[in-house]
Amino acid sequence: MSAGTTTAGFRRLAALAAALALLVTVFGAFVRLSNAGLSCPDWPTCYGRLTWPKHEADIARANEAFPERPVESHKAWREQVHRFLAGGLIVATFALAALSWRRRREPGYPRRMPFAASILIVFQALLGMWTVTWKLKPIVVMAHLLGGMATFALLVWIWTRARGAGAVAAAPALARLIALGLALLALQIALGGWTSSNYAAFACGTDFPKCLDQWWPATDFREAFVLWRGIGVDYEGGVLDGPARVAIQLAHRGFALVLAAFLLVLGLRCLRERAWRGAGMLLLGLLALQLGLGVANVMTGLPLWIAVAHTGVAALLLAVLVAMLARARA
Repeated sequence: MSAGTTTAGFRRLAALAAALALLVTVFGAFVRLSNAGLSCPDWPTCYGRLTWPKHEADIARANEAFPERPVESHKAWREQVHRFLAGGLIVATFALAALSWRRRREPGYPRRMPFAASILIVFQALLGMWTVTWKLKPIVVMAHLLGGMATFALLVWIWTRARGAGAVAAAPALARLIALGLALLALQIALGGWTSSNYAAFACGTDFPKCLDQWWPATDFREAFVLWRGIGVDYEGGVLDGPARVAIQLAHRGFALVLAAFLLVLGLRCLRERAWRGAGMLLLGLLALQLGLGVANVMTGLPLWIAVAHTGVAALLLAVLVAMLARARA
């Protein structure tokens, strides 16, 4: 196999792995937001099956084996399909690392990132198991979201570099701004995961920009951000009271303004340079879409498709910033 063919194959594999990571992240949001995260009470099987109980006899046996969690077939398939997709991503990521190791002496092949992605995805699989066995413990659910986003970001970086990041000259000053934007976005994604895992997305009702018809309702920030609570508690539906959930929702809204202001400045900065104009337009377009989805989430009562799209656009914003950073540091 020629070096050129191998490079093209590596690029295609990196693109496939990144696309799979995006699909797993968005489908995971669909599972979480449709309250299907505990629809398979065991792991990695689902009620002891490779797939999930579908027929009446199978459902009866599953209910007998797991009386504390009756079968909901319309939810169980979502959790198990998500696990299948994650398995495919693991295979693709390990294949990427293997190919990178095999061709490590050839120019153009990343050496560290594929192995970092492989290690991260193993930890991500453990988080997926703990999400089920620790009954949707918020810190684990949030970490699972962040791990998925981090895996996606690494794979986007690998794909961007593999397809030729040197098309744009290195821009150290811009790279620092992009890196800061990535850090702010990561914090906002973490706040979004904390909001979702604590069932605080609807804490303000359908009021926006007010919350419960007030500019500053009763809050409990101390209780809202206790990261570690007991193991063995069923966290499905959340365990926090109203003021704590309101505090989480207001923190997510407030930091969204900080992030939006920074990304707006970054996008406008990119528009001033021809080489970065396309990236700037894409960044600003996704930012506007994400803000619109966030407001629509609240005002329309958190419909599932809008909530899932909100996670998907956050992942796309992450991908754009990661690709920009890879090009700026070329």
